[in-house]
Amino acid sequence: MTMDLVIEVDNEPGSLADVTKAISDAGVNIAAATCLGADDRAELHILVKHAEAARHALALTQLAVAREREVAVVEVDDRPGVLADLAAKVAAAGINIDLVYVATGNRVVFGARDLDALKAVLATKPT
Repeated sequence: MTMDLVIEVDNEPGSLADVTKAISDAGVNIAAATCLGADDRAELHILVKHAEAARHALALTQLAVAREREVAVVEVDDRPGVLADLAAKVAAAGINIDLVYVATGNRVVFGARDLDALKAVLATKPT
């Protein structure tokens, strides 16, 4: 199961290094990361397969996962229009995407309240 972990951090030099070192020292691969926040605090989203190990490693360094959720991860071709096509397909199914970012290996990460419906739509091949 692929999980999006949200870690709230101080928006200062070294915050990303602290989080990623703790996770990598636990032997957990980070498949994607994105950070949002221009003020004193920021939300760091980390994509991992082994959430429990990542949570434990962060706790040992006085860092904590504020939220987590399962997400849909889709392998895509690296070409113009791929994200537009996927977004249109999800919209046509009436599903609201509330999280999207790009991961390693030409993959796109999606989140939605109705994850099962989102996964079903993303799994269907175009006609």
